[in-house]
Order: sequence, then structure tokens, then C-alpha cells
Amino acid sequence: MSAWPPLFRWLSPPGARGRLTILIFHRVLPEPDPMFPDVPDVRHFDEILRWVGSWLKVMPLDAASRALAEGSLPERAAAITFDDGYADNFSNAMPRLRAHGMSATFFIVTGELDGGRMWNDTIIEAIRGCRDAKLDLSDLGLGSHALSSAEARRAAIEAVIDSLKYRMTSDRLAAAERVAELAKVKPTNDLMMTTEQVKSMRRAGMQIGAHTVSHPILARLPVPEAKREMADSKTRLEQILGEKVSLFAYPNGKPGEDFGDEHTALAREIGFDAAFTTAPSAARSGCDIMRLPRFTPWDKSRLRFGARLALNLRRA
Repeated sequence: MSAWPPLFRWLSPPGARGRLTILIFHRVLPEPDPMFPDVPDVRHFDEILRWVGSWLKVMPLDAASRALAEGSLPERAAAITFDDGYADNFSNAMPRLRAHGMSATFFIVTGELDGGRMWNDTIIEAIRGCRDAKLDLSDLGLGSHALSSAEARRAAIEAVIDSLKYRMTSDRLAAAERVAELAKVKPTNDLMMTTEQVKSMRRAGMQIGAHTVSHPILARLPVPEAKREMADSKTRLEQILGEKVSLFAYPNGKPGEDFGDEHTALAREIGFDAAFTTAPSAARSGCDIMRLPRFTPWDKSRLRFGARLALNLRRA
């Protein structure tokens, strides 16, 4: 018998002492990507679901959040989430989730549905597709980057994204488009889900949550604008689905850096029942329901993945 279930039962008991593991993903690729080896492909995602399914009890996120607040979690409670709304969530992630009898919650950037593109993906696709050995972005204040290998391209992507991440939304969008022009690349417009795919996911038993309209850093916006971003994404998804959308994930999601107490208050005011960060840890009784942590090990092996998952539970 595997030692993992007893360990997770000890770390995550039922009832008021329970701890909720909330896993966070963004994409599930059809094949491994040499530039982003930590992003799971379908095969590895299937492995992860097998591991998690044998160790933990995966629940719908709304039910798990309510049970956490009520002190009635089952032992080894877990939930699965995805951020942003990539089309591969529909084509690659959902079929594997259904095959394992699991559901997940997908937090959607509503302004990117139906042919939109995240600004960081403009950077990624521009640098990935650039045919030159070097990309000079000095005129944008973004340096000059060698593109001689997959590792070099990844380093360039990370440097440019890090430089732009905390600029105002309009500034980083304009800079990303200019990077694509200088790279002489026209990025694809099919990376994000369509409204019909969102509807299909919900009909298939998946849950849908809000993730703002344009994925801004909320802490960099005036409070009224941050409120519009949060509320309008909720409203748009409710129009698409014809039902209440009760869950919200903060863009980027680092407490105190990407959002603050005022945004937690806004989430309550707007009418969300629970909201989620990217702070590592597991949630436990007494956690602020509007600041629930999420974490996913990045390890490829079963042993290391399980060990890091257990350490995350101990952190709670």
C-alpha cells in the first residue's frame, strides 16, 4: 500500500482541522515545449491527475470553499484551478479531467475571449518566432537579446516580461505589439477560448470564475478602475452562462504586491463568495475566504511532486 494517502490524511484531516490544497495551472500543451519545460503537456498533466486522484479528494472549488468556511472539509481535500482562459484548457485539459472524473475551475480574462491575446503571449510568440540571431529592443528600454538557443530565447522572454509586467495595461500592450513588430512576427490570435468553449466547459461540469477584463495589476490601478475590471468580468461571464459567477482570482495574485486589502474588500462588495491568490500554502480554517492560497509542484517525478505537495500542506 502506498504511504502517500496516510501521509496526506495526517496532514489534511477532516473537519475543522482540515486543510484545502488548491492546485493552480495555466496551460496544458499538446507536446512538451523546450522553452517552457515546467508547463505540463497532456501526458504529464495526465500523470499529475493520476497522482492527485490517488492521494487527495478532488472537489468542485465552490463546494470546497464553503466546506472550508464551515469547518466541514473531508480529509485530503483538494481542488483544481486554471487561470486566464487558454484554448488548450478546453482542448487538452478538460478531456483529461473528465477521463479522471474530476472537475476544475477556470478563471477567465473576459476581454481576451474570441480572438484576443494576452500581452505576455505577444512577447512569447514574437521572440519564439523571430528568425534573427539577435533581437535589439534597446529603443524600448528592453535591452538587446541573443536568440541562439531555446534557453536564450526563454531568458529573453523572461527578461522582457519582467520589465513590462508592472507597467500600466495600455503601456505594456503597446510595448508588446512593438516587440512583435521588431521581431517581424505576427502572433496568432487563437490562443484563448471562445465564448462557445466557455459555455461547453460549463455544460461539461467545469466551473467558471472571473479573472478581470484585461488582467491588470490591480494594485497599479485607481480603485474605481480596479472595481470595474473585477465587476465587469463577473457581469460578462454571467451574461455568457446565464448564472451567478461566484469565484474570483486576482491577476498575478501576490498579496501585498499585486493586490491589497482594498481589492479584497471589493471582491466582497461585488458579490464574490471566494477569491484566490497565488501565494503558496494550503488553506485552513480561519483563512480569509477572499485570500485563499494556491500552489502546484513543478516536479516531473511522482516522488518529488508528492514530497513538495506534502511540504506545502505543512506550510499551512
